[in-house]
Amino acid sequence: MMKFRTIIAALALLIMPMTNAALADDKALVQTFYDYLSNPASDAHADAFKSAATSDWESIGDYSGKVKTRDAFIGQVGGFGKLIPDLNWAVEEMIQEGDRVVVRSRATGTPAGPLFGVDGEGRSFDILTIDIHTIADGKIVRTYHVEDWAGALRQLGAR
Repeated sequence: MMKFRTIIAALALLIMPMTNAALADDKALVQTFYDYLSNPASDAHADAFKSAATSDWESIGDYSGKVKTRDAFIGQVGGFGKLIPDLNWAVEEMIQEGDRVVVRSRATGTPAGPLFGVDGEGRSFDILTIDIHTIADGKIVRTYHVEDWAGALRQLGAR
């Protein structure tokens, strides 16, 4: 019985570093999403995101039942790159639990024109965002996200 316990303990010690490496790889995979958001005009960053996400990746931002596809998302982000040339999406915390990676980030930028109908006249925004990414077979398959766009509009509309 003692020999069996020793073997189990040794196997656990061997497997633990492999598990931590997989978690680190998933976080690096998810980081490509934020690298793209911070470089929306970059084809290289868009391609890296395409490689990190499945072709049927889903972007879910509310409970309307509407899901944005990977290609539609890339189109939207490209538009933000033109509207907000200094857009920055900084990861402040990344936590992995099983096949999910939860990210708290900060989005900042100065729109070059009206954002959602609000002309900020050169003002910037700084908002909190929360995302939950699901990973399967080394790719991002789904992202639930919440951004404080109402807060951004309040900041842009402040006089």
